[in-house]
Amino acid sequence: MAAERDAAGLAALSICESLMLALVERGVLRIEEAQAALEDAAAAHQNRDAKGEDPNMHRLAMQIVERLMIQMNAAHPASEPLGAGPMAKRNSQDG
Repeated sequence: MAAERDAAGLAALSICESLMLALVERGVLRIEEAQAALEDAAAAHQNRDAKGEDPNMHRLAMQIVERLMIQMNAAHPASEPLGAGPMAKRNSQDG
């Protein structure tokens, strides 16, 4: 069951990452709003009292969220106009 739970976590992470990028690419969220949401998510795991849990769980979760923030910045810098990221370029090539 642990492998199934781990796979579900990886799938959820991939889905969330894709949705965040798509929301920014489509102009639903500004990159700054996406960053703020990810910062809030990371902060929720910082200094968390994990009673009955693996003490490293929240630290690892925070590191994953921080990596996602880095990926978001790389994929869509704040100075780049909305809709000009990789997804928009891909869509313009399709049609």
